[in-house]
Amino acid sequence: MVRNRGLLGLKFRRQQCICGFVVDLYCPSLRLAIELDGAAHDDPEQAAYDGLRDDTLARAGIWTMRIRNEQLDRETLRSSIERFIADR
Repeated sequence: MVRNRGLLGLKFRRQQCICGFVVDLYCPSLRLAIELDGAAHDDPEQAAYDGLRDDTLARAGIWTMRIRNEQLDRETLRSSIERFIADR
């Protein structure tokens, strides 16, 4: 979906290392990390770790957007990013 600027003309990097964490997708121009979360992220310990990770990225000036795997499709991703851009 994001390959070759296929989504809103934005450049995304897959599996980008930032602040010692590997994020699923990263858009440098928006300073936006997108995490695609499966059922493992429902675990309370994993959720706590995710929160710490998101806080660390936020302190570095990087926003984190989390999308559930089962909700991921082109329209959801596009509309979520458009809302993010509009809210900035």
